[in-house]
Amino acid sequence: MPRRRPGLRSLLTALLAGVVPLLAALTLTAAPAAHAASLTEVTGFGANPSNLRMYVYRPDSAPARPAVLVAVHYCTGSGPAFYSGTEFASLADRYGFLVVYPSVTRSGGCFDVSSPQALKRGGGSDPVGIMSMVTYAEQHYGADPNRVFVTGASSGAMMTNVLLGDYPDVFKAGAAFMGVPFGCFATTDGSSWNSACANGTVTKTPQQWGDLARAAYPGYTGPRPRMQLWHGTEDTTLRYPNFGEEIKQWTDVLGVSQTPAFTDHPQSTWTRTRYGGTGTQAPVEAISVQGAGHTLPTAGMAARAISFFGLDSTTTQPPTDPPTDPPTTPAGACRVTYTTSTWSTGLTAQITVTNTGTAQVDGWALTFTLPSGQTITSGWNATFSPAGGTVTARNVAYNAVLAPGASTTVGFQATHTGDTGAPASFSLNGSTCQTG
Repeated sequence: MPRRRPGLRSLLTALLAGVVPLLAALTLTAAPAAHAASLTEVTGFGANPSNLRMYVYRPDSAPARPAVLVAVHYCTGSGPAFYSGTEFASLADRYGFLVVYPSVTRSGGCFDVSSPQALKRGGGSDPVGIMSMVTYAEQHYGADPNRVFVTGASSGAMMTNVLLGDYPDVFKAGAAFMGVPFGCFATTDGSSWNSACANGTVTKTPQQWGDLARAAYPGYTGPRPRMQLWHGTEDTTLRYPNFGEEIKQWTDVLGVSQTPAFTDHPQSTWTRTRYGGTGTQAPVEAISVQGAGHTLPTAGMAARAISFFGLDSTTTQPPTDPPTDPPTTPAGACRVTYTTSTWSTGLTAQITVTNTGTAQVDGWALTFTLPSGQTITSGWNATFSPAGGTVTARNVAYNAVLAPGASTTVGFQATHTGDTGAPASFSLNGSTCQTG
């Protein structure tokens, strides 16, 4: 006889084994902090086919036009539990962004990442309700539509993958703690559990995974959001092979090499790899945590996600009008290396700037002219303005100083109309740089 897929009871049994240590870890490492502001429930926020609840944390430090972070809970959890059990609210206090906490009301508390409706833009179910929350935040809290991000753990990490596939034009980046690739959990029989995916036995080529994500929004050719991925090597709920499959998917979606451009160990048990760039905001960043089970994020990890988003600095977004005064310190000699990864309608570019002079550079502006038809859609480690023609990339706070012999790497994603060539020349603070 054919085996039946596990029902809701089996789903809860499987996930509780992972959620119990997750809850313990959150309690121990991210105890609720005292907040001047408070969590507020919002009702009547728009289309909500699966009856989600919406909670918002707006810190007292929020500016008039704050960034918004959607923080998505694990199975058996809730928006308030994710608020009190993680560090995102305290980080919002520090950096002034808005946090939206969706909350499931169905039995079991898992988000729908399996149904055909959930895996299609505007198809229905939970993603539509979450998108209504984002729109509400923009309309009623003045949230900046150009700075919308999403993160989540377990079921919330799976939803993070789903939202980046369904709404690539809305979210600028995501951070998934212990998730699976977009489409991996798909079912067609009404079940919400996919054992093969959970056990890490679903494997596909990068293009196959990429095609699944792209199929959520047919015909879309615009920029795609960056992705940060986290997974413990001993995760027995959503097993570790899913981590590698996620890397395959998002490197393909973003059109970057599967070979890491950068590898390091921020902590002794962490191995961090970056793809398509070496900086803090590379197109894809993946952190493997040796010996960890289904317990992420633990202390300090949320801050890494906020840094990946660029929300830990008020200088990471281009100003409305670019400053007219150049940095006061002359650049001296400089060298630029420029590499690209291209696909049919887009490209990513990596620019390494080296101070080859004898004086320290304290604040820099790199100017270059893009080939006709290239338009920057997002950037990292610098602010880029304007989006096309003669562009100036300006330092952010953490890479403003270049000592003699020092380098910094920045990058951007762009669309193109056929010409994927490099700028003909570069100048740093008005001085022409060597290239190559």
